[in-house]
Amino acid sequence: MLVDKEKFQENFKHFDKKLIVEIIDMFINEYPERMEQIKQNIAASDMENLRFNAHSLKGIIANFMAEIPKEHAKLLEEKGKKGDLSNLNDDFKALEKSTSTLIEDLKEIRLIYAS
Repeated sequence: MLVDKEKFQENFKHFDKKLIVEIIDMFINEYPERMEQIKQNIAASDMENLRFNAHSLKGIIANFMAEIPKEHAKLLEEKGKKGDLSNLNDDFKALEKSTSTLIEDLKEIRLIYAS
């Protein structure tokens, strides 16, 4: 599991269970569009929007206490900031793989909070 469950529980300890489920659902529902935006930014070499969109995704992932996908998003953010076009497709694939695992983790966590 990519999510540090102890840190996750600590981060959301003052939240109502229903709100936690809504936050997870919002991320899962918005995920495809966010990833498509980043993919399009890479395809167009739109480094400013890549920086912005990767930064936004990184911030959301940070809330879930999942270090690996957060670091993948951070790498794309930094490359966008520097205008570094090297290996962007590989970096995107790494982000995609780790965030897919994150979503599976969040679905498991969601079941706990939804009950």
